[in-house]
Amino acid sequence: MSTTITADKLPLVKLEQHGIALLFANYLKSLGVSAEVVAEEEGFVVCCGEADIPRAHHEFEAFIKQPHHPKYQQAAWDQGESVDVSANGNSLIKEFRKNFLSHAGIITLTVFVLCWLVFIASEMGMARAIFDKIHFYTEFNIATFVEHPWRLLGPAFFHFGLLHIAFNTMWWWQLGGSIEKLLGKGTLITLFLLSAIASNVAQFYVSGPNFGGLSGVVYALVGFVWWFGYLAPHKGLSLSKPIIGFLLVWLLLGFADLLPVNIANTAHLVGLVVGCLLALIVAQKHNA
Repeated sequence: MSTTITADKLPLVKLEQHGIALLFANYLKSLGVSAEVVAEEEGFVVCCGEADIPRAHHEFEAFIKQPHHPKYQQAAWDQGESVDVSANGNSLIKEFRKNFLSHAGIITLTVFVLCWLVFIASEMGMARAIFDKIHFYTEFNIATFVEHPWRLLGPAFFHFGLLHIAFNTMWWWQLGGSIEKLLGKGTLITLFLLSAIASNVAQFYVSGPNFGGLSGVVYALVGFVWWFGYLAPHKGLSLSKPIIGFLLVWLLLGFADLLPVNIANTAHLVGLVVGCLLALIVAQKHNA
């Protein structure tokens, strides 16, 4: 363990527990990433080379969710060290909470919390009343919009089951948080509003007002990160090809009516297109 950060290393994350920091640093080393732990007054900083920062950050997000996974201890053994983190349960929870909050900005967290508040209230017996208040218009025109403007976005906040909301809000936190941190609140707000409105309107004209969920927005996030990462790779925003492939196949299976659940396919497709188009515009600005 070092006591100072060397010139060829940049700080990645600061942890309170030496064992946890060392466990993660050893795992990075097993991946071929040069990492070291630096002791400071209020904790321990994991440092690595500048070129490795994006990859190391991605690995840390996975690590902090499941630090007891055998692969991390195996990496420590491979490096000649055995690290015990079994006594740090409270610290791990604290660390997870801190990193959950640090990854997501105020816009990401606000939408995340609103979705869960609506879901919890629905599970407590208020589902019908809430849906009646926020579902899309039964007739969509200027008069109904002026009378109930919130219905244009309302369906995005209503989910029909635990898996539905867990899937949507996990991706919203992951991708929305990255967009907000790297490109700012304005970009995420614009992406949310455009994709929610466009996907809700499109789904209404295809199937009527009985739909809900953040899925259209999630597919917009996927499309945005996919194309922005391709057009402006220097910004460090990207999504792996297997994940993109999985989500696109899921979209195709929905249109082929091969899924065991009812899917708002039109909302997904329109959201994806909106995200891709906005990525083209934003990437031009950052490449100018």
